Amino acid sequence: MLIGEVARRSGVSSRMLRHYESLGLVRPSGRTGSGYREYSGEDIRRIFHIESLRSLGLSLREIGRALDDPGFTASALVGDLVRQTRERIAAETELLTRLRRIDAAEPTGWDDVLQVVALLQALGSKSPDARQRAALSAADEVPVPVEALAEAALSETEPNVAGALRWALARSGDGGTALLAEGLGSPVAAVRERAVQSLAEMPGGEATAQLRVALTNPDVVVRGYAALALGTRGVADTVPTLIDMIVEGRNDTDAADALSVLASDSVTADQIATALVDRLAHDTAEAPARGRLTQALAGIPGTRASRALVELSHDGERAVALTATYLLRLRDAQ
Repeated sequence: MLIGEVARRSGVSSRMLRHYESLGLVRPSGRTGSGYREYSGEDIRRIFHIESLRSLGLSLREIGRALDDPGFTASALVGDLVRQTRERIAAETELLTRLRRIDAAEPTGWDDVLQVVALLQALGSKSPDARQRAALSAADEVPVPVEALAEAALSETEPNVAGALRWALARSGDGGTALLAEGLGSPVAAVRERAVQSLAEMPGGEATAQLRVALTNPDVVVRGYAALALGTRGVADTVPTLIDMIVEGRNDTDAADALSVLASDSVTADQIATALVDRLAHDTAEAPARGRLTQALAGIPGTRASRALVELSHDGERAVALTATYLLRLRDAQ
């Protein structure tokens, strides 16, 4: 079969077939009387083998070794191809993510694009100062890529930088909420904590909805941060978790403050006071926990809390009785 016919049937151009021949990959087995290249059936099979291996990403040099070297290990080659392909996909995915974030910033010119690129590079810097400056950047002309801020907040270990990133997220709207919500399910405890802390500082209904979900998270730390944030937003469902925090001594002062915010009307205040008294009466907690529960009644207005303090002023535990007596005096002085 002459080269033109081979090219037509195989889909490999005559020029490429000559290139294969120059590299020694495939040589036509014969020549016509006029000196034209003539390919045998075996030559054509080799051409199809070459094209198959090219489709796997092998270089022409690797193809030559694969076809001609009896000691060439196919499994090792395939393993290398798998590794190289994964690395290429990771690099392309990273590039795609960066391009999407630049596109989301809606740049109006190349200066805007360069500003966003510089910001993304700074967020990924090894220098905490550079990362903090990037987070605090006002970005008046070019919007900050919110997803990039959220991703940075989930991985940041420096407290000052983390605070700056949460501040920037709170100013940017709810664009990063979905990514932070994914962080709540991370297998890494530190990432879950960063996610809920960031959500706690974000305004809006979407952040509140995700915090409600976090209130049932298996991680007790996540539940605690969610309860504190939701409590200050007036979500009454947080009361049991906040009381648990007081009993366990986890951010108990903040939890008591959140309860006092929730006790903004007489009905809710009496419900909270009743819940605190029930825990005092039925909880098996030791004296320090009962003392914290008594102290929490200080921020709860209404007659139910006052009656509870009167009863507790005669409690068998001296520390509890003294705390209740002191709180009653403060109420009388108001």
